Amino acid sequence: YQGCFSIFMEVKVELSLLEKEKEVDGLSPNGKASPFADCRPNGALGHGSDEDSTPLRLYHKPRDYVEASICHVKDLENGQMREVDLGSGRALLIKEHGEFSAMGHKCPHYGAPLVKGVLSKGHVRCPWHGACFNIATGDIEDFPGLDSLPTFQVRVEKDKVIIRANKQALQSQKRSKPMARCSAVINSSTGFSHVLIIGSGPAGLVCAETLRQEGFTDRIVMCTMDKHPPYDRPKLSKSLESTAEQLRLRSTDFLQSHDIELFTEKEAVAIDVKTRSVTFDDGLRMEYRKLFIATGSKPKPMNYKGKDVRNVFHLRTPEDANSIARLANNKNAVIVGTSFVGMEVAAALTDKAHSVSVIGIESVPFKKALGEKVGKAIMKLFEANRVKFYMLNEVSEMIGHHGQLKEVVLKSGKVLRADVCVIGAGSVPATSFLKQSGVHMDSKGFITVNKMMQTNVDGVFAGGDVVMFPFPQRSNKKVNIPHWQMAHVHGRVAALSMMGRATEIKTVPYFWSAMFGKSIRYAGYGDGFDDVIIQGDLDELRFVAFYTRSEEVVAVASMNYDPIVSRVAEVLGSGKTIKKRDVETGDISWLIDKGSQ
Repeated sequence: YQGCFSIFMEVKVELSLLEKEKEVDGLSPNGKASPFADCRPNGALGHGSDEDSTPLRLYHKPRDYVEASICHVKDLENGQMREVDLGSGRALLIKEHGEFSAMGHKCPHYGAPLVKGVLSKGHVRCPWHGACFNIATGDIEDFPGLDSLPTFQVRVEKDKVIIRANKQALQSQKRSKPMARCSAVINSSTGFSHVLIIGSGPAGLVCAETLRQEGFTDRIVMCTMDKHPPYDRPKLSKSLESTAEQLRLRSTDFLQSHDIELFTEKEAVAIDVKTRSVTFDDGLRMEYRKLFIATGSKPKPMNYKGKDVRNVFHLRTPEDANSIARLANNKNAVIVGTSFVGMEVAAALTDKAHSVSVIGIESVPFKKALGEKVGKAIMKLFEANRVKFYMLNEVSEMIGHHGQLKEVVLKSGKVLRADVCVIGAGSVPATSFLKQSGVHMDSKGFITVNKMMQTNVDGVFAGGDVVMFPFPQRSNKKVNIPHWQMAHVHGRVAALSMMGRATEIKTVPYFWSAMFGKSIRYAGYGDGFDDVIIQGDLDELRFVAFYTRSEEVVAVASMNYDPIVSRVAEVLGSGKTIKKRDVETGDISWLIDKGSQ
């Protein structure tokens, strides 16, 4: 070992802190696999993954490792993080309660530098989108994202901190958790699955992966209306030219290697809870023991004349996104609706289209979600980028020629030239196939579930955008939170419930939006806020907005103020309340993490 050590001491070690990294909501590479905290290892089942998925797997080849003296023990204070270069790659060095630990330095979700995140109580929270990683195990403990982080051995010798790291793990910066395999011999034409999942978004995918991570060895079938394996849908509106391959979350090879069967282009049309079976549009009938409904949402229908025109899109698939980008090239684009999707598409088209017009029914975009002041500031950013707004307006008619849209007529009488039109006017739950099923839904079509994501029907679970679920931070009031991150949580909770390992939803809702290279971060549940306290400069788009109900902060949004939204998420997630008076003073230094470098 000593001989090995002397070889690695020649590795150049840099302690200089990185220059400020520019956030790139770029395409994350296709990860190798899987989420979740407090999951049991599957080794005892004899079905462990053959991938390099354990954090400290024993290698016999010293050349697979790099080892270096990084710093003096007193160079880091408790609560500090530092990104260090080991020659073969970087690692995140952490000191908490006098103990050192080291793990991957990039969030596996979109590659955020975790050194700029929030260190608290044994985990690091990503500064961009709020995912949490355990500093001892590297396991993902809160979402978004599917992968965990590699961890590296740290020891102290003569007051020097030494890291020993696997070179491959340093390069990949992510790892899969071990997963069980299916022990049953299954013919793919068999019309029975122990667990049947309808929907391949984050709720369905996380449900399937959690089951395998927890040692589930029976058949899992996931059905989707899409023709692609699971992909990163939030990127569609931000990166219109991305292909399904580039957006992919999991490859078909990955799913096959973990015995998660994927049936594409399958739309569920009916459920019979008595026979425990689902019928699909192509006539396939499949029986189940446990069913998870995660069908997401579908576009809200709109009333206007002239629906038989092409080049009008609801952005649902990579093909839609690619077509919008192509048709808008040097042409006139019209966006109907000021949802986050609609506004992101408008922003993405400004450098492609000849003109971009946005039609909205409110006075400013995002008024309901972010408040009037923040909405106005964002509206100015769009106007500075040549986007024209027609607010307090609705579409009356779409006029085409030979099936191609040419003009959009507003109720005000204004006529807009339109070579392509994108409708982003909200959505409704995709649950119409459940009408005669006996699965309980509210008047708007949302499925009601309990805290274990169970419906009123035995063996039937639901999650993601389609559910109303009890939310602990609102005294278990039933709410609908259609965030990408929340769907991950639902999938995990449902899987654990199916296996008789009930767990509570312990998360803070977190979402984000990106426009013109700037990101809005948002954490909490702000529905029904009655005041907004703004710190910073709205005109400069460097601000924090605290949303309050009576005397309590219920949500926060920011631009160019990282990692404050993750810091607030950490405070709210620990069960503490932030009072309105605490954020009215203008001094929010207590909320900003001074510890990390």
